[in-house]
Amino acid sequence: MISKIDKNAERIKRHKRIRNTISGTESRPRLCVYRSEKNIYAQIVIDAERVGKGEIVPSKTLVAASTQEAAIKEQIKGLSKVDAAKVVGKAIAAKALESGIKQVVFDRGGYLYIGRVQSLADGAREGGLDF
Repeated sequence: MISKIDKNAERIKRHKRIRNTISGTESRPRLCVYRSEKNIYAQIVIDAERVGKGEIVPSKTLVAASTQEAAIKEQIKGLSKVDAAKVVGKAIAAKALESGIKQVVFDRGGYLYIGRVQSLADGAREGGLDF
């Protein structure tokens, strides 16, 4: 019998591989993306850092945006999921610039860089973020 490939498990493997090389720092936090079937979520994170003698400071989310927010829901009525992702990208860029964040490292979360993930990245770039 043919077994079906678990696409999400494969994505998680890719994401772990990516995370071995990418991490968010104070000067350049990580813009990470999560994509569900209907919605898309983005957040800017500073990852755990070692401080002193083995002390670890946990990861900290600085800014977040998603299609679930009331303000964004109003803007995306009648738009496709790809266009909605672009709106989320612009929103997270605006929030990041308010917080003083200009440069980020883009973490695609194991997803292919096409469609909604690419659209979110393009929206963030148009909003003023550099990566």
